[in-house]
Amino acid sequence: MTAGTSDPATEAPARTEPVLEVTDLKKYFHASQGLGGGGGLVYAVDGVSLTIGKGEVVGLVGESGSGKSTVGRCIMRLLEPTDGQVRLNGVDVTRLSRRQMRPLRREMHMVFQDPYSSLNPRMTAGQIVAEPLRLHGVARGSEAEDQVADLFEKVGLRSEMRFRYPHEMSGGQRQRIGLARALVLRPSLVIADEPVSALDVSVQASIINLLMDLQQDMGFSCLFITHALSAVEFISDRVAVMYLGKIVELASRAELFASPKHPYTQALLSAVLAPDPRVQRERHRVLLPGDIPSPLAPPSGCNFHTRCPVVEPRNKVEEPILRRVGGSAHHPSEHWVSCHLVDDDGRAPDILRGSGQHSEEGHVHD
Repeated sequence: MTAGTSDPATEAPARTEPVLEVTDLKKYFHASQGLGGGGGLVYAVDGVSLTIGKGEVVGLVGESGSGKSTVGRCIMRLLEPTDGQVRLNGVDVTRLSRRQMRPLRREMHMVFQDPYSSLNPRMTAGQIVAEPLRLHGVARGSEAEDQVADLFEKVGLRSEMRFRYPHEMSGGQRQRIGLARALVLRPSLVIADEPVSALDVSVQASIINLLMDLQQDMGFSCLFITHALSAVEFISDRVAVMYLGKIVELASRAELFASPKHPYTQALLSAVLAPDPRVQRERHRVLLPGDIPSPLAPPSGCNFHTRCPVVEPRNKVEEPILRRVGGSAHHPSEHWVSCHLVDDDGRAPDILRGSGQHSEEGHVHD
């Protein structure tokens, strides 16, 4: 099948209308002028397109500074997008006024990275969770208290903890409060922005398991933003990989981890520890040279070419598009990749085995 030039946001699976459609989303910041002038634009998000279906969990991964959190905040309208379109349940929310956005905010909520600074220290845990009910006029008094008590039980907290303040709780307990606050209005979309990165390793697994249980029980869609690939492999249905403000690969969880196409994705997956020591010893770790370039001055052509171990002259001058690869006319692929070195059949350079080899399967797992 010849890959098209359209984007995944406009070719969502036909099974249901997506809960979230993001099309060519851009967010540029004006940089402060330093000594001697300068300034300029910071290309934090530069043309991101993705969809999330009903009840689907999409993982968004990449290095720090790739623009993951900015995507989530633009979707929530905590940051105003520079360009592009965000549709929630078919409604374009990109340029609605604050008054017009208010009823739609019941349908989307965010779980923040820091479970302490995101909670009001002057309110008890019960008041924090009940606040959305009060603001949207859903419930008050004893009815609100009953709903909050029920949700505390769902997130694994004792009912009497409603009367504690955030500083009286552990990090894991505070993040459970953040989850409860996000879910109290039963939204159709939850954006989880690095929800476990600030927690102890011993607590991270319990929070991820809790999020999975709640998602299956309540049926909300979720954009799971993280740099922890092990968490993404555990919780996500599909995975999008970001690099310097752009999505460079998008595929189902199984497809991406079994057969990564983009050299950047292969390098990321090579850093994931295997649970079997024998498999880990046989792995080839790919160490990318240098750091991620500044979004103030992204490279020409492919923005990964300054670190790519298999770069070719074309990559330095011609920007690749995110296109669908592999599959057939009867069974279209849902694997999208932005790389000149990946052909339309999905054959890609396998930097996990050697920079000059091509493979249809990335050997991330033994």
